[in-house]
Amino acid sequence: MATAGVFGGVLALTALGGTSHAATSDNGPGTDSIPQAQTQSPSPTQSPTPTPTDQTGAQDVSDARIKITPGEGAYNVGINAPVTVTVSNGKLTKVTMTAVATGTEIPGTLSADGTSWQPDGPLQKATRYQVAAEAEDAQGRSATGNATITTISPANNFIGHLSPENGSTVGVGMPVTVNFGKAISNKAAVESKIQVSSSSGQQVVGHWFNDHRLDFRPMNYWQPGSTVTVKLNAYGIQKTVTFKIGRSQVSTVDAETKQMTVVRDGKTIKTIPISSGSPEHPTYNGQMVISEKFRQIHMNGATVGLTEKDGKPSYDIKAVPHAMRLTSSGTFIHGNYWGADSVFGKVNTSHGCVGLKDVRGGGDGRQPAAWFFDNSMIGDVVIVKNSDDKTTLAPDNGLSDWNMPWSEWVAGSATG
Repeated sequence: MATAGVFGGVLALTALGGTSHAATSDNGPGTDSIPQAQTQSPSPTQSPTPTPTDQTGAQDVSDARIKITPGEGAYNVGINAPVTVTVSNGKLTKVTMTAVATGTEIPGTLSADGTSWQPDGPLQKATRYQVAAEAEDAQGRSATGNATITTISPANNFIGHLSPENGSTVGVGMPVTVNFGKAISNKAAVESKIQVSSSSGQQVVGHWFNDHRLDFRPMNYWQPGSTVTVKLNAYGIQKTVTFKIGRSQVSTVDAETKQMTVVRDGKTIKTIPISSGSPEHPTYNGQMVISEKFRQIHMNGATVGLTEKDGKPSYDIKAVPHAMRLTSSGTFIHGNYWGADSVFGKVNTSHGCVGLKDVRGGGDGRQPAAWFFDNSMIGDVVIVKNSDDKTTLAPDNGLSDWNMPWSEWVAGSATG
C-alpha cells in the first residue's frame, strides 16, 4: 500500500482510493463520527432547522433559510469548486470563511442583492475550512448557518481526515483521529503505516472503533507542554504532522451540586454555577472532550427528534452564545441567556447540555459562559458526574475515547 502523504490534516492513501464524504442536506447535523443511539441535545445545523440547545419556549423563528454548499462535513472538495453560501427569504448580513489550522480568513464577495456569497479565489489544497453565515428576513429576524469542509489532497485521492491539525495547539484530552472515507478491510496494514509518538515518552496505541475510524491515545491524558508527532512512512515516502499539547485544563460538572470546577495544571481556578440536563433529559456522565467552538450557533429540538404534540420543536433558539461541542450526538456546553438567574447552581433544566449564565449575543465578557469559552481550547476535557443518566457514554460519541478502559483500548489495535 503506497502512501501519498499527510498534508495539514488530510490523509491520502493511494492504494485504497477513496470517495468524498459529505452531508448532503443543508439542515443536517455534523457527521464527524458515528453518533450514539441515545440523542441528547441538538447539533449545530444550517437553516431551515438551525441549532443552540435547551429551552422550553420557542422563539420567533426567522423565515431566512441559509444553505452552504458543499454541506457540513464535506471532504475532497476541489480547490476551484463552487463553494457558495445562499439564502432564501432574506439577505445575508455576514459570511466568514476561515482556515481552521491558521485562523486565516478567506476573502469573499457578497452579491449585490445580498442573497449569495463566494470566496474570491481558489482555496488551498488539503485544508480544513469553517464557514459561518448570518442572515435576516424581512422582519429583521436573524438566522445562522455553519459548515466545516476539507479540500482535496495533493495526491487527488482522498481517503480520510486526520485531526488535530498540523501545527495546532490542543488540550490534554485530544486524541489523534483518522476518519476514513472508505471502509478499511486490512486494518493491520493501514495502522502499521501510521506511527504516533509523544515527546513525553508516553506509550500511544491505536484503536479501531469501526471500519472507518482509527484513534490513537496514551493510557492517561497527554502531558502538558509535550509535542505529539504523527508519521506516515511507507516505501521510502515519509510525511509528518506535529501538534502541541497546551496547559492541562479539566473541568468537572457535578450535576447534583450544579457546579462546575475548572482545574488548570492541578489548581482550581474557577467554580461556575451551571444547569445541566433535566430528569427527563439527563446529561451523559463521563469524560468528554471539546471538539468544536462556536461563538453563536442556532439550535432546534426537531433536529434531534425533540418535538411537541403539534410537531413543533421543543425549543428553537436562533443564537446560542459560546457553544462548545462535547459529543457528536449533540451535547454542548454553552451560554444560556434565556434562563433566570435563579436557575444556575439551583435547577437542572436543559435537554441534556450544560448551560452557563450568559447574555443575548454573548457580548459581555464578564459572564461565566464568556469566561469559560475564552479560557477553553479544542481538546480540553469536560467531565460530568452525578447525573441521573444511567446509560454509558459511547467512547466514539465525539472524542469520548477516555471512557474506554486501557485494556479494552489496547485490544482494539490491529497491530498489537
